[in-house]
Amino acid sequence: MTGRAIKITEPRSSLSATALLLPEKAPDNVAFLWAYLEEPRVVAGIHAMWTGPEISCPVPLSHLENQAYAQPLPAENATLTPQPGDIVLSYVPPRMWSGNPNAIFDIGLFYGQGARLLFPIGWLAGSVVAQVLPGQREQTAAACGVIRRNGACDVTFTRAEA
Repeated sequence: MTGRAIKITEPRSSLSATALLLPEKAPDNVAFLWAYLEEPRVVAGIHAMWTGPEISCPVPLSHLENQAYAQPLPAENATLTPQPGDIVLSYVPPRMWSGNPNAIFDIGLFYGQGARLLFPIGWLAGSVVAQVLPGQREQTAAACGVIRRNGACDVTFTRAEA
């Protein structure tokens, strides 16, 4: 298998996953993620409260300010019910969530059945931008369970080749 991919790691949980990007299904969203990961990024991660089996990694505002890639994103390869192994990029326009003047970009790592993109503001379709390689999904789910029990963590995202 060849193609562009991302590597997702978190040492305390032993999370180490490679996710193959889906540029043919979500071109604008994948372009955002690839540009964002021009350099390795460490993003605070926390187990999601509303969406179920997800490690949510909101992109810090400091990573977005004055960046050409920080543009509104369309829903592409959209889902309301992410599947295990899906990497979902969610975009929330400015002022949509509690009047927050900044856009929100969130990288979600979904690891189990029953996920849903239902937030306090309602249903919000996210774009499936990548999928964890099938042979790594069980280990990824186990690591995400450790993150859930441990609480907040720092997740590292890097470019990779698959």
